[in-house]
Amino acid sequence: MALPTHCKYVIIGAGIHGLSTAWNLAKELKARGKGDGSDIAILDKSGIASGASGIACGVIRNNYFQPAMRKLMAHSVDVWDSDPEAFSYHPVGYMQISSEVMREDVGTIYEQQKEIGYESEFIEGAKDANDYMKSYFDDWQAQGITSVLHEKRGGYANNTKSMYGLAKKAEAEGVTIHSGVKVTDLKLDASGSSVEAVETDKGTIGCDYVVVGGGPWAPHFWDMLELPTQITLKQLDGTVHNNVPMWTYFCLQEGTVAMDPDAFKTNDGNFPPVLHVDTDAPLYSDMDGGLINEDGEMWGIYYKPDFGFGGIQGGTSPYKVEKPYDQVKVDPYGTESKEYVVTDAFVDMWTSALAHCHKRFEGCHKQYKREPSGGLGAFTPDSFPVFDTFRDNCYFIADANHGYKMIGVGALVAQEICGQESELLKPFRFDRYEKGELHPTSHSPFPWS
Repeated sequence: MALPTHCKYVIIGAGIHGLSTAWNLAKELKARGKGDGSDIAILDKSGIASGASGIACGVIRNNYFQPAMRKLMAHSVDVWDSDPEAFSYHPVGYMQISSEVMREDVGTIYEQQKEIGYESEFIEGAKDANDYMKSYFDDWQAQGITSVLHEKRGGYANNTKSMYGLAKKAEAEGVTIHSGVKVTDLKLDASGSSVEAVETDKGTIGCDYVVVGGGPWAPHFWDMLELPTQITLKQLDGTVHNNVPMWTYFCLQEGTVAMDPDAFKTNDGNFPPVLHVDTDAPLYSDMDGGLINEDGEMWGIYYKPDFGFGGIQGGTSPYKVEKPYDQVKVDPYGTESKEYVVTDAFVDMWTSALAHCHKRFEGCHKQYKREPSGGLGAFTPDSFPVFDTFRDNCYFIADANHGYKMIGVGALVAQEICGQESELLKPFRFDRYEKGELHPTSHSPFPWS
């Protein structure tokens, strides 16, 4: 389909944010008598779910130490629950299983989940936590666990299937998706105050409004808008840091053990919740018996049975990519990033952690699927999203790798584009860095927790 020469709303990216924003914006415009889906065009250089959304682990959870994230995720879970079939969503629940150093943090999460009416159960104490896990898994054998937060909602979705389900909803509202169209620049007007056109390798599209939902390509579009690559950041304690890089890349470490997903069920024969373990217990290699966390540092994993991935799928903490490169030219999922794949150390750690938790996974490293997994993710200075308007007519969705689970953000962005400010998105404005209104952090080894 040929590109139009002008479209009122141009949305960049056919992943979770681009598709959900288009779908909801079409409905908002129609409800307000201001247009419909025919006023919206989505551009993607490859196609639907071809980037981060298409290889996402797919975990849906509310397990956040930050009140603003927790409220936003509760809203998103509501959207996942609204049409599980279309979104290929499995509402199996989610368990945060932790050692003593995390117990107070997780208890805080539980109390605030109660306050917002998000159903969960909190089990404290080593014996009670172990008994609780044994009630689900006879072969549970993790050491040093003193709390379990069991979210009864949440679960996971099949990545590509869910994105095509979302695309179908957008197209049903009249939205047009243009695949194979690479955005090369955002053309600013003479004053530099607004975007007047989107330049692509297939031609230029004049526009009234632009939404950037580029996921790990966020720095690419940030530079097109001539926004600062370094910022001033004020910590919660008042400490000010200057010249802080706006973007940092981390390599996401995820993988799959090629086992029949049916082999990982609970004692009653049902599929389990998504499991997330954070602990400082000694972790011994299931390959050679050596101690992996020699200094007693925290480690964490998440995992689930998943027919979409063909086995037991999950991951662990990402690692920072230190090698400098031109962020405008880098393709986080292309040839430039092939060195940033999961390492042998990840395979040893993750499969050993599975064996640490369940006897059935002992020796599972032999069945690890040797194929590219994970990918590069663009993180903001505090590793939390930025949802804000830049210039006069460009809404920027920078998810800092929380993206896939945030299916509800699109509805809130659509409302803001139509003039209705969202209380759920206000804590994620760009000016929080300079104002010192950062989100609190927990003891989790994961940078996004």
